[in-house]
Amino acid sequence: MPSTSVDHSGVPARTAASAPASGRLRSNPWLTLCAVAFGLFMVQLDGSVVAIANPAIGRDLNASTAQLQWVTNSYLLALAASLILGGKLGDRFGRRTFYLVGVAGFAISSVAIGLSGSIGGVILFRAVQGLFGGLLMPNTLGLLRAVFPPKKFGMAVGIWAMVSAVSTALGPIVGGLLVEHVSWESVFYINLPIGVLALAFSAVVLPQSKNPAGHQRFDVPGVVLLALGLLSVVFGVVKGETWGWTSAGTWGAILAGIVLLVLFGWYETRVAHPLLPMRLFRSSALTVGTVVTALNFFVLLGAVFFVMLYLQNVRGCTPVEAGVRTLPLSLASLVASPLGAALTGRFGARFCMPLGMALQAAACFGLLTWSTDSSYATMWPPFVALGLGVGMVMAASSDAIVGNAPVQDGGVAGGLQATTLQIGGALGTSVLVSVISARVGSTLGGELTAAGVPAAAADSLKEATDAVAMGVAPVSDTMPTQLRAAVVEGSGQAFMNGLHAASLVTGLLCVAGAVLAAVGIRKSAASG
Repeated sequence: MPSTSVDHSGVPARTAASAPASGRLRSNPWLTLCAVAFGLFMVQLDGSVVAIANPAIGRDLNASTAQLQWVTNSYLLALAASLILGGKLGDRFGRRTFYLVGVAGFAISSVAIGLSGSIGGVILFRAVQGLFGGLLMPNTLGLLRAVFPPKKFGMAVGIWAMVSAVSTALGPIVGGLLVEHVSWESVFYINLPIGVLALAFSAVVLPQSKNPAGHQRFDVPGVVLLALGLLSVVFGVVKGETWGWTSAGTWGAILAGIVLLVLFGWYETRVAHPLLPMRLFRSSALTVGTVVTALNFFVLLGAVFFVMLYLQNVRGCTPVEAGVRTLPLSLASLVASPLGAALTGRFGARFCMPLGMALQAAACFGLLTWSTDSSYATMWPPFVALGLGVGMVMAASSDAIVGNAPVQDGGVAGGLQATTLQIGGALGTSVLVSVISARVGSTLGGELTAAGVPAAAADSLKEATDAVAMGVAPVSDTMPTQLRAAVVEGSGQAFMNGLHAASLVTGLLCVAGAVLAAVGIRKSAASG
């Protein structure tokens, strides 16, 4: 199908009156925003819906806890490794083209996950799904950067952030309904109709846009160094829980990844056409926005992961009930993203970004008041604060990163933001699971004994630390009623110890992010 190219030399000046009749639809930036929202919604929904489906996947496919982690992490690793590449490919060969390829591949691989029939197949096709997501996501922002003038770009990013935050927050509700009333496979099958609708609409309205600089040599060494560096760092963090945080394997993988990323940065300053131009980081607003974006999704995906364990395994909620109880998070995100865009447009990212991180810190510290029998009145305020904070940070950081990049590098900037977002999510899940496991392991015996479990039985139950860290009490039908009740009580309290430790870690990181945003972006403004 023929396409209309967008001029990148400056702000698009074409108007509806001057556009030819056949290209009128593709000259409308708001239709472009609607089109990319479909693909963005699909990817972000999928990223969080799996948290609800994981228990059912584990039961149906006899998967271990480690394998269930890889259902999430194989997707996040592949996505993180391919996002900047996807943005670069779009900048060079056409953002519309790679967006459409990404949508089609994401939908097809989603169906393959549901049909795979084994935990190995699920993990494999989740990785394939992540690769296609890496083609799709960065080009959403690249397309918006190309068609929206600067005065309207902030509001467009606010709506983009709203779609991203709301779809992520809606994942538990949609997933709960599908798992409870259909099957776990349906949480992946749902991407097929969304993908078909996205392809049909996008093929009609999306303009073609790319970097007008002409033919450039592709940075293959840069692609290899970046992908290997990201994979190595995240792999080391993911395996830290099972290998141990003091093991040579864990730190060897992390340090090898850091060395590769440093080498990547050095190499990128010495090639004519780099994969990721280091000049982008001359903007401290862009640099700070990148770090805060990672923190934002570290907190969001990490918190959603352990909150869902608490609601389903400790409190006994069904998937739908757990999803409904997190509805305040979704509604707050819905309000916060356009509000954050408006505040960013008026006061700047240096106001909105620290405010969002402060709200998230309040949410995390609020979780410290939770217990095994907390009322819902204790639960919903942290959900509201978390949703407001995530939405505001998404809007402000998107503007700081993509808004401070040249138009011709819009896809790369979008890839940079999406990469840090997904790395933050992967690290949030992995690090916080490790924090919870470590705290549960150190307190389980004492909590069981305090609850009335005999010392000998408590010692034998220490081997169930992995289950307790997931919120599951190690009881059996053969246990006497009194012992069973004591094990449930002690295990629940040990899990809460882990949840509180994870909440404290995330809260302190949010405070650090708020300070970094306030100081770093203010210096940028002062110097600019």
